[in-house]
Amino acid sequence: MIDLKAARSDADRWRAALARKGAADAFDALLGADERWRALIPQVDELRTRTNLKGKPTPDQLEQLKKAKEGLRRLEGELAEAESERDRVGLLVPNPPHDSVPEGATEDDALEIRRVGDPSPSAGAKEHTEIGRFDMERAARIAGSRFGYWIGDAALLALAMYRLALDRLVAKGFVPVLPPVLVREEALVGTGWLPSDDPNVYAVEGEDLYLAGTAEIPVGGLHLGELLQADELPLRYVGFSPCFRSEAGAAGRDTRGMFRVHQFNKVEQFAFTRPEESWEEHERLLSNTEEIVAELEVPYRVVVLPTGDMSKASAKTYDVEIWFPSQDRYRETASISNTTDFQARRLGTRFRGEHGPEPVHTLNGTAVVDRMALAVLENFQGGVPDALQEFGAPAEIRS
Repeated sequence: MIDLKAARSDADRWRAALARKGAADAFDALLGADERWRALIPQVDELRTRTNLKGKPTPDQLEQLKKAKEGLRRLEGELAEAESERDRVGLLVPNPPHDSVPEGATEDDALEIRRVGDPSPSAGAKEHTEIGRFDMERAARIAGSRFGYWIGDAALLALAMYRLALDRLVAKGFVPVLPPVLVREEALVGTGWLPSDDPNVYAVEGEDLYLAGTAEIPVGGLHLGELLQADELPLRYVGFSPCFRSEAGAAGRDTRGMFRVHQFNKVEQFAFTRPEESWEEHERLLSNTEEIVAELEVPYRVVVLPTGDMSKASAKTYDVEIWFPSQDRYRETASISNTTDFQARRLGTRFRGEHGPEPVHTLNGTAVVDRMALAVLENFQGGVPDALQEFGAPAEIRS
């Protein structure tokens, strides 16, 4: 949720920024709903004053009091409706993008920052399913399409990768978390996943519960409604969890292999910071991810996502894309986002600043995800980097 007070005072600048995300109309609708709500407040206050008579009222005063109370009930109802509409419309307005975010709507519009490593030749490269042991056919029998078993050495490779990421981040002071994978709607709304035309989540029928698409959701809600102390910040967590995504909006895309599936595992960084520290923290989370990818010894590049390819909550997102020889291109394997105060306003997570309570800034970033293990398989063509062998992966993928 945006800072409505700030938006009112500089509407033109906010409108221009939100227009870059295609949300100028939503912003204007919010300002209109807010204006209607604010116009009712003095009317309600005035009638409330008129209902506070002192002493014994006269018959005329009783008649006026009756009319005032009737009018007050009507206006309080209108005020509640106006507030509800303002809040509803407010949830549709995204976080404005940072000035450094490029224009565009597709991955082709991303701004490349750097490349690291030399891509391996694509000619003759085996796909990950030809190297590791995966069984999507048997998984389909029990779960449907786009699920798969990781079996044998491929499973050990993935487990070693998760352990590597957790080990490195805990050493940097991140607190490890194993979060719930079922969350209430409040957590999805709070982190900006809902409301959405394409929420990419699974709902549990008959309950107010959803399967989380990323640990960002439950870890982001860890301090829901809390007032943190300034000297506690930054709070840094690293969560490991299975993730579930319906991929309804990705029908027909990446149907081969294990690249785009409904269930996968991920190690996620999450930070709560003071506002003035969040951009430095953003670079820190990116650096952490790059250090881990470097240990995987795979070629990668870093890009800034364009305005039309970002999440609603993000003000700026870096993607780390690893080279996949079988696809002859870099593919997204990690996203590192600064959501500034957007999520914190929705979640009610504040800290006690110099001038009273104010929202924290929140950031999230992939450390490792299953796709990275697939990239290792394809770039090494059956070999395994030394860093993963230290955490239980075999020296070579054989079974």
